[in-house]
Amino acid sequence: MKLYVDIEKQLDDFKLMAHFETDGEVFAILGASGCGKTMTLRCIAGIERPDRGVIKLGDRVLFDSDAGIDVPARKRRVGYLFQDYALFPHMTVLENIACGCPSEDVTKYVEKFYLTGKEALYPHQLSGGEKQRTAIARMLAASPDLIMFDEPFSALDSHLKSNLEGEILAAADALGGQALFVSHDRDEVYRLTDSIAVMDKGYITEIKSKGELFTCPSSMAAAMLVGYENFTAVKKLADGLFYAEDWGMRIRCDFEGNAAIACLRAEDFKLADAESDDIDGSLKENMMIVRPERILEDTKDKIIRFRSPAGCAMTLRIGRESRDSGRIKEGEQITVRMPRSRILMLER
Repeated sequence: MKLYVDIEKQLDDFKLMAHFETDGEVFAILGASGCGKTMTLRCIAGIERPDRGVIKLGDRVLFDSDAGIDVPARKRRVGYLFQDYALFPHMTVLENIACGCPSEDVTKYVEKFYLTGKEALYPHQLSGGEKQRTAIARMLAASPDLIMFDEPFSALDSHLKSNLEGEILAAADALGGQALFVSHDRDEVYRLTDSIAVMDKGYITEIKSKGELFTCPSSMAAAMLVGYENFTAVKKLADGLFYAEDWGMRIRCDFEGNAAIACLRAEDFKLADAESDDIDGSLKENMMIVRPERILEDTKDKIIRFRSPAGCAMTLRIGRESRDSGRIKEGEQITVRMPRSRILMLER
């Protein structure tokens, strides 16, 4: 079912301008906290009223400022999972879910969302994850035309998150494959969605398939959201040759146009003398000698913080099991390189 959104809303000194359409897909709005993602969902759900614009779902007009149409939230048939769950505090788990469906169907949702044994508990007796699962069950039990999720898995452990991701995708499939997510978690968005809109300071700045966005973001804001960690202002010296001001060095890249910013993912750094494939024939290019200032570890990687020759803070990631990870020590000099094919050039 096609969703069309073209709305504006002024909130003090913040202006929301959201324009997108989606049909039969899982669509995400990706953006930093406070960029307007939640307000966009609230306008679609009918909880907030845009100042002007149009919202259509299928052949139904939910909002049209010029025509004076503003369908009440309860009649929009839009399921919305709130960040704070919005459970009725005086109702049990079973009663909350029953608000959305006939009583004979409630048990099915209790079982599907791992709430067996919790039916008689009230919201204040539930963990954050149990509240969230109850809210999802209540939303889906109402058989809405559109389901929307606002940071849906923030309170869940990894095992339950994996299971519920599957349930939500199945629910979207039952609605023609359609759902709308907002999130700041790029991994979650990549796993679950088909297309992504980037929102920055109230504006949708680009809409792309997830593969295209993660490979070729068009702005620094989008690049940061999809995982680029190292940035520099650049000046063009010749086709494919730039001076990286914040890195204090010349860089060669596979880009012949004009650009203002260069960026590199932390995992795309290479140790200059590492035994790895020369992926682009540039082993002698784009090198810098640095000293790691801090080495951190997560479950998969070592995260190395260092400064460029110009003093810019930079980050390198290398797999903990990599044969080269043990060679990197705090305070000891290393030479790193940036493969030219991995450097992303941006006009803004």
